[in-house]
Amino acid sequence: MTLALAFLALQAASLPSSPDPMPPRRPAPTAPAAPADAAAETRYRTCVDQVRANAEAAIAAANAWRAQGGGLNARQCLGLALVALERWEPAATAFEQAAREAEAARDPRRADFWVQAGNAWVAAGQPQRALTAFDAALLAPSLTDELRGEVHLDRARAHVAMNNAAGARSEIDRALQLVPADPFAWYLSAALARRDNNLSRAGADVARARELAPDNPDILLLAGTLAGLAGNMAEAERIYRRIVETAPDSDAGRAARESLATVREVEVPAPQPAPQPQSR
Repeated sequence: MTLALAFLALQAASLPSSPDPMPPRRPAPTAPAAPADAAAETRYRTCVDQVRANAEAAIAAANAWRAQGGGLNARQCLGLALVALERWEPAATAFEQAAREAEAARDPRRADFWVQAGNAWVAAGQPQRALTAFDAALLAPSLTDELRGEVHLDRARAHVAMNNAAGARSEIDRALQLVPADPFAWYLSAALARRDNNLSRAGADVARARELAPDNPDILLLAGTLAGLAGNMAEAERIYRRIVETAPDSDAGRAARESLATVREVEVPAPQPAPQPQSR
């Protein structure tokens, strides 16, 4: 799971900042399978390596390869390079073109391309176009339940971007039926419940996410925020310290460090002894 996290400030002054209810995934954390042809596979791997080393140069190489008939593989590498540079709209366009070409060729990678296009459209701030791409992915006959569940999670993020909380909840609940062992699904469900001020469900869902991924710093960050909202500042501080110790250089680690500067343990006054009756 890779996240391009953004953070929303929690409005209560005594509580820390908290993660965005729908943290967007980067559009192409992994590439679809490389081509079976040995020569094409070698060129594809070279292009992907170049994306990591010099994304601008990879764009030029992918376009040159595409002009030479590189087809889907060249388009895929172009999309990856654009993602690396966070050029979301042209990346979405490149993935859509790959998806349509894959549709025409009945290539099984078409669902992957549509999902990558949808995630790029979300990152580009065009959630309606993202939903169209995700709908196309769901039409792929080879889509497994696991991948279908992931698409519903992506659709939920698009609905949140459109301020459609009801639509997002419907998509997440559907995803939870398909991928009940995915901690990210429970994390998103908890984050959405928190956004809707349903703290009871948020607490239950983040607890489930922690069971499945006990060391994930993003899940722990949300758990700390929920503990603070429940008034358990000691638990919130304990969780934040754990994140800072185990993932200091992550986005969650930096947010937890900031939170520790503001979070305060609520001191409960010691009970006072009952007044003694005066002797006469």
